[in-house]
Amino acid sequence: MQFGYKTILNINYTDKMRHTKVKDLLNSTTTLHEVNAKGWVRTFRNNQFIALNDGSTIDNIQCVVDFENTADETLKRITTGAAISVTGTLIESKGAGQKFEIQVVKLEILGDSDAEKFPIQPKNKPSLDFLRENAHLRVRTNVFGAIMRVRSVLSFAVHSYFQEKGFVYVNTPVITGADAEGAGEMFQVTSLPLDDLPKNEEGSIDYKKDFFGKQTNLTVSGQLEGETFAMALGQIYTFGPTFRAENSNTSRHLAEFWMIEPEVAFNDLHDNMDLAEDFIQYVIKYTLDKCPADLKFLESRLLEEEKSKPQADRSELALLDKLNFVLENNFKRVSYTEAIAILRECTPNKKKKFSYIIDEWGADLQSEHERYLVEKHFKCPVIVYDYPANIKSFYMRLNEDGKTVAAMDILFPGIGEIVGGSQREERYDVLIEKMKVIGIDEEELWWYLDTRKFGSAVHSGFGLGFERLVLFVTGMTNIRDVIPFPRTPMNAEF
Repeated sequence: MQFGYKTILNINYTDKMRHTKVKDLLNSTTTLHEVNAKGWVRTFRNNQFIALNDGSTIDNIQCVVDFENTADETLKRITTGAAISVTGTLIESKGAGQKFEIQVVKLEILGDSDAEKFPIQPKNKPSLDFLRENAHLRVRTNVFGAIMRVRSVLSFAVHSYFQEKGFVYVNTPVITGADAEGAGEMFQVTSLPLDDLPKNEEGSIDYKKDFFGKQTNLTVSGQLEGETFAMALGQIYTFGPTFRAENSNTSRHLAEFWMIEPEVAFNDLHDNMDLAEDFIQYVIKYTLDKCPADLKFLESRLLEEEKSKPQADRSELALLDKLNFVLENNFKRVSYTEAIAILRECTPNKKKKFSYIIDEWGADLQSEHERYLVEKHFKCPVIVYDYPANIKSFYMRLNEDGKTVAAMDILFPGIGEIVGGSQREERYDVLIEKMKVIGIDEEELWWYLDTRKFGSAVHSGFGLGFERLVLFVTGMTNIRDVIPFPRTPMNAEF
């Protein structure tokens, strides 16, 4: 059997052959054997060379078609985006940049793609904005294929870390009557008819007639429920969707995102910081080991993107160097009081370059302040701890000074806050007093307060927004690009 420059062995090709992933074909150690591959056409050149990708790897495999013996009608259907099946012989490639290719004996079109209408064409490099509008197809591109594979591996690494440490995975409710943050920025859940809402004698909405008999919302955090399980199982973690009805149309906010929230009995604030640092370093190392090709590609993409930026705005470290830097350096730990002193005296603050000027102790740190501490002052990841009580949540343990709480935030370059956590207030009387001050009804959280009545103990935990972690590891700059279908203000497409 003759295919141009190489004679191939006579092989009996069967119709029911199991297909092999492109990743496995490219990593093959043997050639001259019969293979079947299925995937989507990225490009088709000279009526002969198909670049085929099945999503298993950033790399395509070249499939060489015997166009002289292939029907014109079939050749015309080999278009970008089409799903195909190819059967042939895996051989060493003489082309540059590829180890193997498939000499095609049989080709089947599984699903056509109209070349005129398919929105993602290789010749016209689509913008990230355009791809967000086509989120259902953007994963067909190298960039989003790489991001989603990295996201998948990071997700597995989260479970791997906690399972190896003996944590129990707990699924906390998505629908809840409790607001963990006390912020009120929640999506309400109701089965009441919106065009004819039942009213009580006071003229307010009668939630007793709602599905749950009370007002309920989508959860902003599984922390409070997680604490109750930690006080029985010792160490638990949650990893699930959370929702914030913040009207924040920025590159750092989503209305629906995933949160990782461990809670550990008998851990104090310093144990909590140790756990968070160890966890982050583990999942980054795991992903570096499992996704070298995807991360290398994303690094190249980032370097190309930064060429258009002024030198001062470019990253000091390439993506892989930045990830390794996090692994090789301990996180700098600094109190809020010390951080405020640094920020108050820094040049951007004195020259009023910050949008939010730091004048006095008690100011809430903004992203610009967090990034200054990480990127300019310490030049490494930073953990800020012991924040003013009045800018943090009610459940954080009040320190002996009476004005700060045992809270901590982990700050990363390019991201700002990536982790927020605290030692939880285990003292019943102190917790009750804090709830009264901000107006949280004791009856609504009676079950949470029970954990402080029956065997209360020191315990701590933190929350890590998974998408911000993916953002850091992939080097992307917009959080909408690291979740399959972003939910943002005025956007619930797909």
